[in-house]
Parts: sequence; structure tokens; C-alpha cells
Amino acid sequence: MRFSWIAILLVIVSCQTAPVPEPPAEPVERGLTPSPEGAAVYFIEPADGAVLPAGQVRVIFGLSGMGVAPAGGDFPDTGHHHLLVNVDPLPLLDEPVPSDSVHLHFGKGQTETMLNLDAGTYTLQLVLGDMLHIPHNPPVISEPISITVE
Repeated sequence: MRFSWIAILLVIVSCQTAPVPEPPAEPVERGLTPSPEGAAVYFIEPADGAVLPAGQVRVIFGLSGMGVAPAGGDFPDTGHHHLLVNVDPLPLLDEPVPSDSVHLHFGKGQTETMLNLDAGTYTLQLVLGDMLHIPHNPPVISEPISITVE
């Protein structure tokens, strides 16, 4: 009987929780996610200067020096694509990329898309975002390309 009371006492003591630490006096700022030296994002398709028929235009994203991961995933040296259509100037590089009809998010880790484009001239640019859609530091941004849709 004595052994069981000791065992119960040990269980009770081991189940007690440690004191909860106090939150920091000042909020902790999240730094910008670093990008590896030489990381680059680019267009595989279409080519700069391409003339394409109106309708569905296939856009394929390229990335070197980093990997692709869905938004929300905290994996080193990864990010996800954002496609900017006729955006000038670039969005702020220390805040999440906006999400609207000209700032397209590919937060599931997609590496290509089909755009339904009417006739006109379009400027396309890629920005890699971290798990919170914020560009890396230094930012991984493609050169803009221009396409004509007829």
C-alpha cells in the first residue's frame, strides 16, 4: 500500500506545470526572411517580347538557388511565387505582397498558371515571397518581361 501512495504522489508532482513566462516587454519584430546569395526567379515561358494570341496564355515560373514551398510553411531557403501583371512601381518589399487582380498569389507552391488575356501589351514580373507573402531579403525579383497579345 505504501508503494502505491508514493507512485500517486510522483504522478501528481510530475503533472504540475511550470510557471508561464511573462511576455516580452516590447513586441518582438519579425525580421525579413533571408534569401541565399545568387537566388533568382525568372520566366521559363513566355519569352520577353513574345507575341501571343488572345485568350489563354501559359506562364511558367523558374527559380534557382532556392526551393518552392507553400505559403505558411517555414522551410529554410524556400518561398512561393507572386506574379505581377502591369504593376509599376513594385509593391513595398518589407510588407506582404497585396492580393488583387494584378498581384497574383501562388501560395500552394504552383510553378505555372494560365492567364486569360485580352489583346494588348502586358508587363509581367515575379516576386518570391516567404511564408507570410513578404519578399525575402535581399528580394528575389525577376526582370520584367513584356508580351503582346493580339
